Amino acid sequence: MNTLPMSQSHSSKIWAGLACGMGAGAFWGLVFLAPELVREFSPLQITIGRYLSYGLIAAALLAPRWRPLVAHVPRHQWWNLMWLSFAGNTLYYILLANAVQIGGIAMTSLVIGFLPVVVTVTGSREHGAVPLSKLAPSLLLCTLGAICIGWQAIAGPSTGSPIQQLIGLLCAIGALASWSAYAIGNARCLAKLDRVSSHDWSLLTGVVTGAQSLLLIPFALALNNADHQVNAWLLFGAVSVGVAVFASIVGNGLWNRASRLLPLTLVGQMILFETLFALLYGFIWEQRLPTWLEIAALICVVLSVLTCLAAHRKPVAIEPAA
Repeated sequence: MNTLPMSQSHSSKIWAGLACGMGAGAFWGLVFLAPELVREFSPLQITIGRYLSYGLIAAALLAPRWRPLVAHVPRHQWWNLMWLSFAGNTLYYILLANAVQIGGIAMTSLVIGFLPVVVTVTGSREHGAVPLSKLAPSLLLCTLGAICIGWQAIAGPSTGSPIQQLIGLLCAIGALASWSAYAIGNARCLAKLDRVSSHDWSLLTGVVTGAQSLLLIPFALALNNADHQVNAWLLFGAVSVGVAVFASIVGNGLWNRASRLLPLTLVGQMILFETLFALLYGFIWEQRLPTWLEIAALICVVLSVLTCLAAHRKPVAIEPAA
């Protein structure tokens, strides 16, 4: 009996999921430009602007078919939507923005770069998952890439007091834990929803996240009394809507699709594309070429995904011809 490297249906499913994961990372990478474009506003304000826009647009898209869609969502899944929206959107972005402002982008990227490791290790415990031993090369490359990204911050002189650095590190670790819980929980929820599409689940998440952002407005008003010019508010609105459409609606929709097409161990590796595209956008924004360490990190990211993809190749039995 002969074997082929991968069945045609399995291969097309993997490559479609890979394309969706890359697309999600490309759109999510835009999120890192938002704080640079609207530096006059606080992380809490940026979070509210992004997710309030996300909620309003998602509600408008779902309005014509709200009732039939809601009928297919069990009551317990609404509780899942609430905590997934909080963990994967609101809390994650607040912690991430604070970590960047306090500890710097490189340190935050180092910590967040371990997201694929956490998700992949957790996914390896799922029934029928690829053994962790086969994922070791991919995890090693992922770790090396994350170390390369943050090495400049570790080796360079520290900015700010040790307490500030500790607070920034704790915020980054909190963001890591928050989004890891979201990625794992979201993949498991999608696996149990047969009558709700990935796109609709993303829009429902947006509606819930938008409702949560309304609760944050009083805190933003109390913590920030700075006056902004009309042009600043117009730019803030444009950035909020742009990030909501491309990163939250399109990016989340692609991510949910990838979560359905790929096993959790491979879904975790797709998060690396967010770091990859964020770095590329950063180079364009700063109008510079990457350093050798950054080039090494990009190579590790690509090789990590390729080795993880190779670990998921399934042989298919072919009966010999008479």
